[in-house]
Amino acid sequence: MDPDATKALREEFAATLGGGSPSPWRTAFAAVPRHVFVPEFYGQDVRGEWYRVTQADDAYLETVYSDTALMTRLDAHGVPTSSSSEPGLMLTMLDALDAEPGATVFELGTGTGYNAALLAHRLGAENVTSVDVDPDLVALADRRLRESGTAPFVTTADGALGYPPRAPYTRFIATAALRSVPRALMEQAADDAVIVAPIGFGVIRAAVTAPGHAEGRFLATPALFMPVRLPPGSGPDLAAVRERPPESTSLPVTDVLGGRWTFPLSLALPGYNAVAWRADDGGASGVSGMCLWTEDGSTVLAHADGHVRQAGPRRLWDTVEEVASLFPGGRPAREDFGITVTPTAQRFWYGTPQGASWPLPTE
Repeated sequence: MDPDATKALREEFAATLGGGSPSPWRTAFAAVPRHVFVPEFYGQDVRGEWYRVTQADDAYLETVYSDTALMTRLDAHGVPTSSSSEPGLMLTMLDALDAEPGATVFELGTGTGYNAALLAHRLGAENVTSVDVDPDLVALADRRLRESGTAPFVTTADGALGYPPRAPYTRFIATAALRSVPRALMEQAADDAVIVAPIGFGVIRAAVTAPGHAEGRFLATPALFMPVRLPPGSGPDLAAVRERPPESTSLPVTDVLGGRWTFPLSLALPGYNAVAWRADDGGASGVSGMCLWTEDGSTVLAHADGHVRQAGPRRLWDTVEEVASLFPGGRPAREDFGITVTPTAQRFWYGTPQGASWPLPTE
């Protein structure tokens, strides 16, 4: 497909992203053809089944040039493993970088290559370094970048290790979900560098304040990215938790499942999983219980009757109750949370760096 044929569509697409607020990145979104980087993607029907969408489909161009995340790769089980992020969120993150032409940028997670193309258009291809752990994705992205008329440096590598041969970098952007800021990125940061990265269900913008030190806040925008790598982990340890004595809780299971504390829990319990079940009467009584676990095997069973059982290295429900007690009035704003990075530890906090805080896992 000739990129010139989509010029008007791209310009309209770029002008309306993010509500049309002023941004120096709109020119890049108007210039870079997203369809080159997403020649096909997967849609999902009402039954939750995936189907392939190609350039031959009527809705293809309209969907590609909309503010929609597109699933671009599924594994053998039909689980998405790669995507083209929601363009409005990409614009928000690029704005947060506060990068001017000539800034040297490290991108963790090449993916389709679309974000690298946007970076290269505005900052100069020679200033962009993008890495991905998947060699097939890197090869495709490199080919599509060249097809679109640009050639930033892309290579196969573990993004959490940065890319020392081209360091230092003045800007870092991650397009895959992290648990914390990788130590290697801090070591490869120039003075006054800025880091924009998804952590939990949000995006941090942190400024390097000294070697190994950074501090910042979360953006107001919600975010859910593919993890940088799928942790091996384990499922819930149901055998162990069922042997534990019941404890009383005053926190209703339905409140936890309602999403009031989803964001702070994504930070306090990195990578947590949760499932719920209904009563045997087919659901007339609503949710009767839930299981919450983390990859270290820590598991909690919580029942609607006000009893919980906990097992494993961490007492997960204690953390859930602690988070809930801090925000009894409802969902706390993402931008009220921040992050502090030091050479030996990282933590997120609420309100101010001196406020309530929880540690983030580090390498």
